[in-house]
Amino acid sequence: MASGARVLIVRTSAMGDVLHALPAVAALRRLHPEWFIGWVIDYRWKPLLEAEGCCTTPGRSAERPLVDRIHEIPTQAWKHKAFTRETAAGIVRLRRELRAEHYELCIDMQGLIRSALVGSVSGSRRFIGREWPRERPARWLYQQRIQTHEPHVVDQGCELVSAAICEEIRPARVELPIDPAAERWVDETLERTLPKEYWNRFCFLAPTAGWGSKAWPKERYGELAIRLAEAGWAALVNAAPSKKGVADPSAQAVVDGALGCAVAVPSTLAQMMALIRRAALVVGGDSGPIHLAAALERPVVALFGPTDPDRTGPRGPKVRVLRHAVSVVDHSRREETEQGLALITTDEVLTAALGLLQGSGLK
Repeated sequence: MASGARVLIVRTSAMGDVLHALPAVAALRRLHPEWFIGWVIDYRWKPLLEAEGCCTTPGRSAERPLVDRIHEIPTQAWKHKAFTRETAAGIVRLRRELRAEHYELCIDMQGLIRSALVGSVSGSRRFIGREWPRERPARWLYQQRIQTHEPHVVDQGCELVSAAICEEIRPARVELPIDPAAERWVDETLERTLPKEYWNRFCFLAPTAGWGSKAWPKERYGELAIRLAEAGWAALVNAAPSKKGVADPSAQAVVDGALGCAVAVPSTLAQMMALIRRAALVVGGDSGPIHLAAALERPVVALFGPTDPDRTGPRGPKVRVLRHAVSVVDHSRREETEQGLALITTDEVLTAALGLLQGSGLK
């Protein structure tokens, strides 16, 4: 491809999936810093690529380190109002916006019908996706289909991008945006929430997951917070911003079980990113926060059950994945905790956590 190539990435959601796509795009950026890279993403996950209030002029900075242009779409609104005039107008606007950038190559890293539709209206001369995408009808919209063989989705992303640009890449270190407003929010939150001696001695607990069977029991997070406090570490609990004054029930259940040893911290995505940057350790199931922590190179204890860590697990020297031998892969989205995940004990998680914390240099 030419030295000034223009490449469009389509990976609209969700948080963990966007993070899994980033190492391949980071490798592409490192290999070709002069290329123009755009990304189509759901507005909810935009903070993973760009800090709030970042200049809209195309280009890169600490607030938008990886891509030159972001194209936002409201995927949930389009999904629930698929046949409305508003959705049709939004698609027309997106088509016009994408074609104005004159992309030469579009890579669908999602593999859904909706992501393939986005790529198909981009006007790119080449549109590439997987041979067997998550939703098979999507493949008929691709101009070129690539077979991937690696077990982990991060490596599959690199296979896809490598084939698209005809150059081999390997996963690269990801640089995430720095949001000055979110960093100030963390300063204020820690000052308000914890004694000063714990500002660099707190663990971030992420008790929720995409569906119930991926969530370790809330009472054990509470027990873990107590045990961490006994070892000299504070615990902050990830919480969604309150709606109509109602606290996040999952976070509140952990706080109640912690008997005063944990504090719920409602945050936006940008604020959570800034908070995880300061955390000594992150503990959670197969959900966005643990993948975010791994991307930020923070120590992570990841608790897996019905999903396969060899396919979607976080990576890095500071990552410890716990999965019981009886766990089996099951994406049926059950509400109750998967049987193997339920067998992981608080002692096991504490041992893994303290091992990482001791290795961090903080005593």
